[in-house]
Amino acid sequence: MKKFCVFVASGFGIGLFAPFAPGTFGSIPGVALAYAVSALPLWLQMPVCLGFTLLAIPFCDVAEKAFGIKDDGRIVADEWMLYPIAFVGIPLLELPWWTMIVFFCIVRFVDIVKPWPCRGLQSIPGGRGIVIDDFFANLYSLAINWIVYILFFAKLCTAN
Repeated sequence: MKKFCVFVASGFGIGLFAPFAPGTFGSIPGVALAYAVSALPLWLQMPVCLGFTLLAIPFCDVAEKAFGIKDDGRIVADEWMLYPIAFVGIPLLELPWWTMIVFFCIVRFVDIVKPWPCRGLQSIPGGRGIVIDDFFANLYSLAINWIVYILFFAKLCTAN
């Protein structure tokens, strides 16, 4: 069970083998997850995102204990499992594929910068500390992504 948890927490091995920037590479499975979650009705997107957030905590906790390092870079479940939060309500399936590149850069920038209170929340022990900073960073990303969507991408939607 521990190996399975580490496998999931490492983004199915991506965090273990990323040559650099494991959080960025580890976010890639989150892109597919974000598209899947965006296909759900809005009222279901929020509880699903909360569910993934709560599920990420034990995976990250087990992996941190296995690696023996606080918030080890190889642990990327906080990146990919929480990634859909940054897109709640945005109709990703109606947008051109390249818009995800813009959104991806926004999410990664916010996660790297870690605006207040994200950075301080990392000091919380275990999986909760690994996940909570990304939870808040993704809320910031959600706000920025909505602004970008409204200002630049809403007119690109294929829906009538």
